[in-house]
Amino acid sequence: MSGALLRYRVVAWLVGVLLIVLVCVGVPLKYAADIPGIAKWVGFVHGVFVYPLYLLLTLVLAFRARMSPLRTVLTMLAGVVPFVSFVAERSNTRWVNAKLSDAQHAIAGPASDNSA
Repeated sequence: MSGALLRYRVVAWLVGVLLIVLVCVGVPLKYAADIPGIAKWVGFVHGVFVYPLYLLLTLVLAFRARMSPLRTVLTMLAGVVPFVSFVAERSNTRWVNAKLSDAQHAIAGPASDNSA
């Protein structure tokens, strides 16, 4: 599951950065300075390549980590709101790591807690 989490985290950051560049740089340049190039290309890369990959990797992580449907859908939607993909990535990373930690403690059992 850690491989799925790492792939999700990388693409979540990429989606977030591209969306911020699009909304904070590309769109203002397009409408204020009549320079549509950045909005056109960043929007294309985000919408055609990176966001669909983000959706796919979110589904893979959701399946492997057994996320609830609500958490999965909210994570998917985080890729279309600037800055929210960073928040979702951090939240999901903590959630998955806590779940992995709980699973490791359950496997190890109480016998491994004899550190005294």
